[in-house]
Amino acid sequence: MPIAVFALVLFAAFLHAGWNAIVKSGEDKLFSTILVATSAAFAAAFMLPFLDPPARESWPFIGASVLVHIIYFALLALAYRLADMGQAYPLMRGTAPLLVALVSAFVIGEALSQAAWIGVSLISFGILAMVAEGRRRDGRGLAVALANAVVIAGYTLIDGNGARLSGSPVSYAAWAFLLTGVVLAVWVFFRHREQFCAFAKRSWRWGLVGGSATVVSYGIVLWAMTMAPVAVVAALRETSILFATVIAGTVLRERLSGVRIAGACIIALGAIALRLA
Repeated sequence: MPIAVFALVLFAAFLHAGWNAIVKSGEDKLFSTILVATSAAFAAAFMLPFLDPPARESWPFIGASVLVHIIYFALLALAYRLADMGQAYPLMRGTAPLLVALVSAFVIGEALSQAAWIGVSLISFGILAMVAEGRRRDGRGLAVALANAVVIAGYTLIDGNGARLSGSPVSYAAWAFLLTGVVLAVWVFFRHREQFCAFAKRSWRWGLVGGSATVVSYGIVLWAMTMAPVAVVAALRETSILFATVIAGTVLRERLSGVRIAGACIIALGAIALRLA
């Protein structure tokens, strides 16, 4: 992998952890999440005139992706309201590839290699360590984070198939970003118009930063997959778990126990092994 690609994928991983930190640090987690999603929708809207439309066969997947992403954003906001980012983020992002691998092995019938099983074992051990460490204090938050991991695995499988059928993965992603943001904006406009407008007036800059980070991060990863092996890029992308742990401890000032740090590192190593398998 060229050093420039390597550095950019690491930057994309940092951006993903960064916009999650923006949501976590917001005074209202749900409004922060919606502000990031709508900002991403604006960025996607500017991109679409320059992209070919996705193939007709991919539109049902785009619709399903939008629905699943709405659930994802709702659970993300709830997880960060109930638990620390240093615990919720590794569980959400690390458990998802584990679930995708298990579904592929036992439902689709794709055999896992020895390296993949090592990854599965590492992630499982890391999850157990973090759940055991936080079950008394963050039990509900951990449950929500693990539930959101199921949702992340779901949209990963949906988008993986939809992007292949689209003929234009970037256009597919842009439409998904746009429609998800529109649906969330319409919902918050009718349910919490005054409160959200007041919040957006105070926090629109951070929302713009978070939305831009979402789109740029995803765009870098898509571009990198055209320049280097997909498995290697996907594995390197999992370093976002480590970035999130560092941000949680240094920027958000969360208490990071030795078990939590070790669990995050083990989950990250397992995810990387799984991606490289």
